[in-house]
Amino acid sequence: MQPNPYNIGLDRNPANHQPLTPLTFLARAADIFPDHTAIIHGPLRRSYAAFYSRSRQLASALAQKGIGRGDTVSVLLANTPAMLECHYGVPMCGAVLHSINTRLDAATIAFQLDHALSKLVIVDREFMPLMQEALARAEAAPLVIQYDDPEFSGPEFEGPESPVDAPDYDAFLAGGDPDYAWLMPEDEWDAISINYTSGTTGDPKGVVSHHRGAYLLAQGNALTAEMGKHAVYLWTLPMFHCNGWCFPWTLSTISGTHVCLRQVQAEPIWNALADHGVTHLCGAPVVMSLLVSAPEATKRELDHSVQFLTAAAPPPEKLLTDMKAAGFEVMHLYGLTETYGPAVVNDWHEDWSDLPASEQARFKARQGVRYLPLEQLDTLDPETLQPVPRDGETMGEVMFRGNVVMKGYFRNPEATQKAFAGGWFHSGDLGVMHPDGYIQLKDRSKDIIISGGENISSIEIEEVLYRHHAVEVAAVVAMPHDKWGETPCAFIELAEGEQADAETLRDWCRARLARYKVPGRFVFMPIPRTSTGKIQKFALREQARDLSSG
Repeated sequence: MQPNPYNIGLDRNPANHQPLTPLTFLARAADIFPDHTAIIHGPLRRSYAAFYSRSRQLASALAQKGIGRGDTVSVLLANTPAMLECHYGVPMCGAVLHSINTRLDAATIAFQLDHALSKLVIVDREFMPLMQEALARAEAAPLVIQYDDPEFSGPEFEGPESPVDAPDYDAFLAGGDPDYAWLMPEDEWDAISINYTSGTTGDPKGVVSHHRGAYLLAQGNALTAEMGKHAVYLWTLPMFHCNGWCFPWTLSTISGTHVCLRQVQAEPIWNALADHGVTHLCGAPVVMSLLVSAPEATKRELDHSVQFLTAAAPPPEKLLTDMKAAGFEVMHLYGLTETYGPAVVNDWHEDWSDLPASEQARFKARQGVRYLPLEQLDTLDPETLQPVPRDGETMGEVMFRGNVVMKGYFRNPEATQKAFAGGWFHSGDLGVMHPDGYIQLKDRSKDIIISGGENISSIEIEEVLYRHHAVEVAAVVAMPHDKWGETPCAFIELAEGEQADAETLRDWCRARLARYKVPGRFVFMPIPRTSTGKIQKFALREQARDLSSG
């Protein structure tokens, strides 16, 4: 075979090839818009020049402590300026950022610190008792830095242990060089962050993300969410969740403004929307419910439309209607920690808006098509890896290929090989592919209910229940059954001021579902959720098992 003539004498060199990294976004924003407000937090206004300078100081201070390439820096922080600085300053010294879910128990945090080989931890004062308990359980002995957020209005230190003698975060930064010559990754495949999965079926797995994927997904966010220059983003999504879906890096691409919010409460959200001209925010449907159900005295009139990005189950039709009336445009996304957060979007066709509301709801229930930075998305037979028919009915496993898929699971080659079997990332989600190329989730593989040999999608039942006006939250899981093996059990959280009993909802389902799909039992109760708003189905499955044996 003759050599490609376009490769002869045309080698990569520093002039024409640099590793892709989102760290360059902040450097550019600080160069071009040094005085533009990058961060708002309470009365704090921090410019891009200051944001960049402080991030470099953090990198320098970490380097002075011996933190460098391949080392892990763990953070237990709320949505604060320090958390944004860590998304830049930690990788600027070559280290890998490990963001810890603030709602976890001490034993799980201890596992993560040990497994991630943590060398240093930065901890919000509110969470210091939790971190102390975790460190007492862990084998790792990282250096501890405490961040004292002026917006934290909680009690002074309370806990079984005495306060740690930890350096103050701002004092730690002050020892760093604001002109520090920060490190580019040696290779764009280098790790930028590690995030742990929920671990509901065993020890959590450490999802390793690389600079290239973070660079591409950050830009993909801006394109997908139609974020213009100087967009204003409100932090209701936890930054510890998939690195805030890469939005800490996205905002620098458009020199936008981060509005930090320590707690997700209706009044501060409405005030931020109106006072700061927020254009975008992310969150689960529970955040939407919080907004639209707020007292009228709390709500603020908005003089602009706000883009709300949600990546949980499709919001109920009534909630979408209420959000529209309140001034929000809802965009439905889908993804996993292993895909840097959302990598699929329900791209809306203009002519769908002319359809009846019931038809629109059918289209809105679909997860959608791949993000621009994702190369391939499909529903495949998990055994043969062949695409299932594009008929909107035949279920397959949703699989991904592309540059916004993780490097793999840290120190877990067996799980990595299993996840990438056949050259695809296996999501574990089951779905269908519609004739127009849009995917729709039907269930997690572990959540499919097999009753009398028939596969039942819990999501299909939940969608029917959500259409009932009295249902605020619905979650369907398998309940063991002596005859059928298992049958659907529906956990229901009623909307405020609404009433419905089991027979009412059973009749509702019978009119809209095959009889074998109708839940055999309805349980009315508050639905448990994770810190990121996801329904804890593993807890509901345990409760369903207890109910079946009771």
